[in-house]
Formats: sequence, structure tokens, C-alpha cells
Amino acid sequence: MWCYRGGSISTEPRINDRIRVPEVRLVGPSGEQVGIVPLAKALELAQEYDLDLVEVAASARPPVCKLMDYGKFKYESAMKAREARKNQAHTVIKEMKLRPKIDPHDYDTKKGHVVRFLKQGDKVKITIMFRGREQSRPELGYRLLQRLASDVEDLGFIESNPKQDGRNMIMVLGPHKKKTEAMAEAREAQAARKAEAKANPGRSQNAADGEIADGEIADSETTEAETTEAETAEVETVEVETAEAPAEA
Repeated sequence: MWCYRGGSISTEPRINDRIRVPEVRLVGPSGEQVGIVPLAKALELAQEYDLDLVEVAASARPPVCKLMDYGKFKYESAMKAREARKNQAHTVIKEMKLRPKIDPHDYDTKKGHVVRFLKQGDKVKITIMFRGREQSRPELGYRLLQRLASDVEDLGFIESNPKQDGRNMIMVLGPHKKKTEAMAEAREAQAARKAEAKANPGRSQNAADGEIADGEIADSETTEAETTEAETAEVETVEVETAEAPAEA
């Protein structure tokens, strides 16, 4: 009676004595084609070279096996996977909320946040929130969005034009700088700060590391999906307490 016990299926290649075929197509340690040889002969050559016999193409007939240092191979594969994750795109959509009659000082503060996000290579969703009679004056929100887009045009562009969504008006700004470029600049700046801290004993390493702005990108997250790398998206809402001009009566 057949019984399924569950458990994960191993994705590790078969090596050495785990290979159960009468003959294999053997590839030498330098990539040279040895040809089809009996399994016993392939294992003998592996011992002679002090290497492992690794099945690299199990579906081939006969299976293709290669002589290699399997431990070194696994280590190099893990390092490549880690580097790929390090350079993987992680697109973040920030959200900034404003009122149509925002105070000039508060506008400058929120514009500063938008500038920081765009410098990081992130998209920014700008939301104008109307209340009361402000809903009858959508042009106020439209003008504010156009003004903001104009103020940051050297860093970003209008990816999604302003549109009304219930009581809100929404616009999306996209960065000119790619995420990869922003990440590279952030890493270079961090390395420069660490080097400066080491050169200047009066400045602690913690202080150098602490100068990384909260908007800078950490090394563990990164890139634009211009290659085959995956891309994910998050939406982060950033709200700043502001004093607003009183709404119209």
C-alpha cells in the first residue's frame, strides 16, 4: 500500500555514491568532455582527482556528471544568490498628504520629504485632501500639485497626472534617478563616512554610521527591474503634522 509521508523534495543534486545509473556522460574538472563512461570509472576518476562526482543534468540520457569540489561550488552559488538579492529591485511608493490651503512653511517641509524620496529613487504618491467647501474648489488642489511637480522637476516627473478620487486628488511622481543609482550613491557615501571616521579619531564610528539619513537606502534593499531581476512595490504613507490656513467659510 502506497503511503505519502509528506516532507519537502530535495533540490540538491546527487553526488558520488548517491548517483544510481550504470553510466554517465562525464565532464572533467576544467570543463573538458570526457565522454560516456561507466559510473564506477567516473567515481574512480573523482577519487583520483580528489573531487566529487556531481550530477548536473539528471534528465539527460545518460545523465551528465561533472568532477568538481562540491563544497566550493555550493559556497560560490550561495554568494552569487546573496549578491543577486543585494542588487534586487525593491520599489517603494511613498505617500505624502497635503491640504489645499497648506501653510507655506508646512509646504516647504513636505516638499523636503518629497525631494528626499525622489533622491532615494522612490516614487511618491501625492494626495490632496479636501474637506467641507474645499470640495467645490478642485482647482486649488490641482494648482498645488502642479506647483509641487514644478518645484521638484529636476528630481522627478509626473508619472500619473492629477485625478479626483472622491474627496481626494491624487498625483504620482516618478524619480529621474534609478533605484540602482541611488543605492550605489548611498553605499559610496556610507563608505566615505566610515573612512573619514577612521581617519579622524575624534569622531566615533557610531556617529559616522548615524549620519545616514532615515531616507537613505539600506544595503539589504535595492534595483530597477531593467534586467531579469524581480521587482516588488510597497506603499508607505508619510504624514507630517502641519498647521493649516483656516478653510473658507
